Amino acid sequence: MSVSRRREFLADATAVKYTRNPSGLISALKKISGDPNEMQTANRATENMYIVNPFRNKVGNRKKASLFSTHPSIEDRVHALENIK
Repeated sequence: MSVSRRREFLADATAVKYTRNPSGLISALKKISGDPNEMQTANRATENMYIVNPFRNKVGNRKKASLFSTHPSIEDRVHALENIK
């Protein structure tokens, strides 16, 4: 799971490299994470294929979620992108 989270950060950095627009990616991540609808058809086997964690509304504790999550939190991804600027 840790490897998958690292790949998310690497994918974000690569997107910034190609688009040269970290603000656009930050904005997109915030919009996606602001969607109140939870994926009804998502399952644990395909969790790593989503842009954001499809089970985000079921997890209450962020620290516990980060240990078992295939995705870093949106806040962590945005923070990393802001440091790229």
